[in-house]
Amino acid sequence: MKAFINLGLTSIIIAAFIFSIFEKEQVISDGDTLYLALAPLDPRSIMQGDFMRLRYEVEQVKIEKSNEKTGYVILQLDERNVGTFAHIADNAALKNNEVKFKITRNSTRVKILPNSFLFQQGLRDLYQPAKYGIFKVKGGEHLLVGLADGDLNEIKPPETKTK
Repeated sequence: MKAFINLGLTSIIIAAFIFSIFEKEQVISDGDTLYLALAPLDPRSIMQGDFMRLRYEVEQVKIEKSNEKTGYVILQLDERNVGTFAHIADNAALKNNEVKFKITRNSTRVKILPNSFLFQQGLRDLYQPAKYGIFKVKGGEHLLVGLADGDLNEIKPPETKTK
């Protein structure tokens, strides 16, 4: 009986994990692309290798003090799909050039996750000119899918040949 319960719980955990991956794949494939301006820093971690710590211009906005840890903001998109803070989300309908974007908060500031971008060791100079984070957004959920330069060109590592 105990083995049956363990098998059932394991199956539920695996199913939840697979569903989570499926949801993220849906955001990547069906989501709208938008760009957020960066204020990057380049640290290096012994455990993680090379990565870029990210800050976003949107995080500069001060908000009313809130006890809620998560929420949504409305970003206004320009003609290049660069998002800027419009207002904290409410129940009003979105305009054509607006998108709902999930945030976390500290007491008075908006925080956007993820706040780092991992890349292959030795590619620091390639990612140094990054000016924008590339996001896929669907239903308020977002995923960071890459970094872009000042002209919104995605920064991609060189392809490596395998033998």
